[in-house]
Amino acid sequence: MLFALTAALLALSGSFVNAHGSHSSPENPSADWATRHMQEEHHIDTFDGGSFFTLHDYDSSGAWTPDEVRKTYGMDDESNAGLTDERKQEALREVFSLFDPANTGFISRENWMRLIADGVQLPDFGFGPGHHGDIEYEYEIHHFEKYHGEDATEEDLKHPEDIEHFKRHDEEEEAQERLDQLERMAIVVANIPAKFRRQVLG
Repeated sequence: MLFALTAALLALSGSFVNAHGSHSSPENPSADWATRHMQEEHHIDTFDGGSFFTLHDYDSSGAWTPDEVRKTYGMDDESNAGLTDERKQEALREVFSLFDPANTGFISRENWMRLIADGVQLPDFGFGPGHHGDIEYEYEIHHFEKYHGEDATEEDLKHPEDIEHFKRHDEEEEAQERLDQLERMAIVVANIPAKFRRQVLG
């Protein structure tokens, strides 16, 4: 279950030569944003430009759309809930001004590879490491793997992060059960106010 997303993406393409290094050491604060992102979000220390591009080309189209760049930076993650839409748009414009010089509206793999070879880097906007996995992935890569491991028992999962994670699961399951119950309930016409009955009965 751990690293399922990363492992699956790495297996997709032969372009991931040198993509999967050792598990990350503490992030280097002097490293560029892309390096810190790969270390913190994917636990990959050694990678090349092609592997970075492929890993974040979520629809495998050969180009990055604004939505894909937005996802890579974690702009819609709850950790960035305080960011205004204007700030997010400013960040996107800056990335595209660097890597889409012809203003096509997407970043092609060709332009990406050419520009990073020239030393152009993804900017660090202060949005964090770019959380873009689902809640399971983020929990596993940022907490479970760091503090527990494959042999963890239920009794070991007592950290505040564990409790919050499984509480969220319980709440989602309860909400789904309530929805299922409502969907199974038959409509009792007598309980519908008269002014609405004509609409219900057609």
